[in-house]
Amino acid sequence: MSLLKPMMMSGKEVLPLVEGGKGISATNGISAGAWAAAGGVGTVSCVNADSYDDQGNIIPQVYHGKTRIERHQELVDYGVDGGITQVQQAHEVSGGEGRIHINVLWEMGGAEAVLEGVLAKTKGLVHGVTCGAGMPYKLSEIAAKHEVFYHPIISSARAFGILWKRAYKKYGNWLGSVVYEDPWLAGGHNGLSNAEDPRDPQDPYPRVAALRTMMNKFGLQHVPIIMAGGVWYLRDWAKWLNNPEIGLISFQFGTRPLLTQESPIPQIWKDALTKLSEGDILLHRFSPTGFYSSAVRNKFLRNLEARSERQVAFQAKPCEAFSAEIQAGKRKYFVQPEDKPKVEAWISAGYCEGMKTPDGTLVFVKPTEALEIRKDQKDCMGCLSQCKFSNWADNPETKYSTGRGADPRSFCIQKTLMDIAHGGALEDNLMFAGHSAANFSTDPFFSNGFVPTVKQLVDRILTGD
Repeated sequence: MSLLKPMMMSGKEVLPLVEGGKGISATNGISAGAWAAAGGVGTVSCVNADSYDDQGNIIPQVYHGKTRIERHQELVDYGVDGGITQVQQAHEVSGGEGRIHINVLWEMGGAEAVLEGVLAKTKGLVHGVTCGAGMPYKLSEIAAKHEVFYHPIISSARAFGILWKRAYKKYGNWLGSVVYEDPWLAGGHNGLSNAEDPRDPQDPYPRVAALRTMMNKFGLQHVPIIMAGGVWYLRDWAKWLNNPEIGLISFQFGTRPLLTQESPIPQIWKDALTKLSEGDILLHRFSPTGFYSSAVRNKFLRNLEARSERQVAFQAKPCEAFSAEIQAGKRKYFVQPEDKPKVEAWISAGYCEGMKTPDGTLVFVKPTEALEIRKDQKDCMGCLSQCKFSNWADNPETKYSTGRGADPRSFCIQKTLMDIAHGGALEDNLMFAGHSAANFSTDPFFSNGFVPTVKQLVDRILTGD
């Protein structure tokens, strides 16, 4: 017996089960179409979506432009072409059932251009736009222009209140839902504010109840809230159902659908999911977006942790506080006397290149690592609206610069996500996952190597298990 009843979403009565978007190539037309065909809401990721040649092979996203601005335009073109391709595929797979949403990160480079480009060529195929990672004020205007519903992702009632008052109330009739994404448990980028402690997760119930209270004040009782982040078994959310404090509620599943037959992630990634344990997911702040994000604590993340630990304050010229001279590569720097022994130990261990950070520190890396960092920074194609790794900013008024130095403590997120999504080594790339991913190893539904279809997973979810 199903725990959930259908509800209106994006203009049609559907199961209140939503497929999480999951960024670069981790959801596509096939997975989204299958989720919609099962009666729910499928979500096509329009973040660097894949397109195909005449033989059905994925077209590699290779950049030929000599400048970042030229490469950025190539990025937008790839994004529009891939988004259209995946939406068309989702529509075909869905068979007209459910709803199809597209997911766009507002902080991705060229977000507005990609969104406009995809919606202009997919009229009638897209029913809603999900958007987070920032404050997407123009989302409502763009959605209304193309006559699709918008579903903003927020992590607090306060954030939604600001969006509503500044922009969304003008287009309130196109507000399809409000997605509350738990900033401590969701995979990918999280909406933790500076006032919130990443080590002290809060119960989502009072936060969502506060969101509903605010929405009711705005006359939005009829608009569902989608709970995202940490959702696995519906039985764990029983008190949220038919609860006037919560109101209309739907649930988004981001991590659990990764292990389905239609999931586009590589088999090695699927296999690795079943081996995760509690504590294997790290909430960190290495992302070039500047946001917190959650991912598997593999060798890639451990290397970033270690890199930041090999860091000291420095001065280019000696002074009373910075009087100890060190030699890093071909350059001399001055550090505090108490830091000199550990710097010399790092250099002796092969971490002999000092790279400046925007915060007046040096991080010490191996020469090969320094070359890779500099090459990745040079090859930047502006995949984010602002990137602390390369100092790119999608803003001609600042000459496409953040105004800060490039930060070697971060990494090229475009490079690593494209690589892992297309079969690259798991240990050498960023492997996003929600904090509930350890459930793969304990959930009896996935025992003995069973990998369900999306339809089988949806049917299972509806039982509460």
